[in-house]
Amino acid sequence: MAGEPDAETTAADLRRQLAAGLEKDGWLRSPQWRAAVEAVPRHVFIPRFYRESDGLGVTTWEPVTETNAGQEEWLRLVYSDETWMTQFDGRDIDWADPKPISNAVPTSSSTLPSLVVRMLEDLDVQDGMNVLEIGTGTGYSTGLMCHRLGSEAVTSIETDEGVARRAREALARSGYTPDLVVGDGRVGHLDGAPYDRLIATCGFRNIPPAWLEQVPPGGVILTTLRGWMRSLGLVKLIVTGDSASGWFSEGDPSFMIARQQDAPVSLGMVPGPDDGTKRKVTYGPEVLTSSGPGFMAQLAAPDARFFSMSVDAGPVSTFVLDSGTESFAVLTPTDNGWEVRQGGPRRLWDAVESAVATWEEYGSPSTAAFGVTASRDAQVVWLGNPNGPQWLLPPS
Repeated sequence: MAGEPDAETTAADLRRQLAAGLEKDGWLRSPQWRAAVEAVPRHVFIPRFYRESDGLGVTTWEPVTETNAGQEEWLRLVYSDETWMTQFDGRDIDWADPKPISNAVPTSSSTLPSLVVRMLEDLDVQDGMNVLEIGTGTGYSTGLMCHRLGSEAVTSIETDEGVARRAREALARSGYTPDLVVGDGRVGHLDGAPYDRLIATCGFRNIPPAWLEQVPPGGVILTTLRGWMRSLGLVKLIVTGDSASGWFSEGDPSFMIARQQDAPVSLGMVPGPDDGTKRKVTYGPEVLTSSGPGFMAQLAAPDARFFSMSVDAGPVSTFVLDSGTESFAVLTPTDNGWEVRQGGPRRLWDAVESAVATWEEYGSPSTAAFGVTASRDAQVVWLGNPNGPQWLLPPS
């Protein structure tokens, strides 16, 4: 009687199933990337991870290891199309005695494979090209690129030394030896330049100028742009001379923001009850959390953040605060709608409402109707075409 299949055999079967599913759903479109998904052992890159628990209340993550889940379930989870967390609050996890984690911010993960391969397909690599990856993370996507292009064609930058060390070990175990750099992804890696392709697996508030210098004309930059309120989405830029331009893709895939561009700890000064000037609103706070209007709000108020709370046992108000200029907007419910109270150098809610109105005027389009032009001097998001309505990206 035959014994149970070993872990490597089971993992190989699960990789084939994962690849078939990704191809069926339209994410995998080329045999070269399918071969990479079938070959690269994701379980080597995420031998232990956290998944969100199903409980109500405070978000809690539970540890998953081969020991506590059992080999079969562990491998099934590894090769499912899910994002698994591998670090919180920038601190390494004590895997000798892992505990559930609450009230923490994920700072490293293994992104769901469908998004990974979607980006790799969009990168449009050809044999002989070299690639710079910003955000090594677990190293899984790095391994896929090494399989597709050869290790010598791949350079990857990771800001966290512990994360980089574990990725290096996993890549070596899997037979890959890319050039791995510990540093700030915003400055790229001049020693390996120029790069035919640049892909960022963390979110950025703008396109770092060094990228424009290290990717030559005709090259591609693929990254997620995001702000402190929400993700803007995935953008693919073609470099032309000293600038680059291109379009957002459909939907708004989101990555953790690059640590060097994370929001300040302080939200800014909470205004007093009599600060600012009042008016009726055209749009209420729901625009901040809606898909299209939220995209517009992020463009209109790039340095702002928002939260809701009750003041002096009164109704729940929404506070929009810009910590850089100390501008504010406070939205409070009234008997027949909402009222806004604004103050500071920028009228934040005026800017948000203007952007949402423009979006509606143009037919409430998806993110795919927007593009980006980035140069050393200015970076703008535009609607429809480069001469259409424009919003500046923040300089840092």
